Amino acid sequence: MPAKRDTGGFSAEERAAMRARAQELRARPKAVETEGEAPVLAAITKMPEPYRSMGRRLHAIITANAPTLSPRTWYGMPAYSGGGEVVCFFRGGEKFKERYMTLGFNDAAKLDEGHMWPVVFALTGITEADEARIAALVKRAIGERS
Repeated sequence: MPAKRDTGGFSAEERAAMRARAQELRARPKAVETEGEAPVLAAITKMPEPYRSMGRRLHAIITANAPTLSPRTWYGMPAYSGGGEVVCFFRGGEKFKERYMTLGFNDAAKLDEGHMWPVVFALTGITEADEARIAALVKRAIGERS
């Protein structure tokens, strides 16, 4: 019997995300396949419902409220970067078998608030109030105060 390969404890979903990121890095010299709105919209289209609809809304909220951020994919997820650094991203719950969609902010986001602040949010839907809160977070993340 062949020896079982040690995967370092990563789940199949985590390994798929790492493969997607490696593919993005290999495509980087071409700079077309991971950057721009087309790959982001393609990634959103691949999401099952209800994440696809929520992803479209998130994309619209982010691009409307942070026009200085550039859409791109990051680990296969829709992401938005400024100055070469990913500021925010989102993923459907199917990505890591979660029961919710995730909206996250990286350390490039200017969300600092005292000694502790949230950087990842779980979404099971998006109401008008949620849209307003997300818009305010995105503006704050790029350094704009509402």
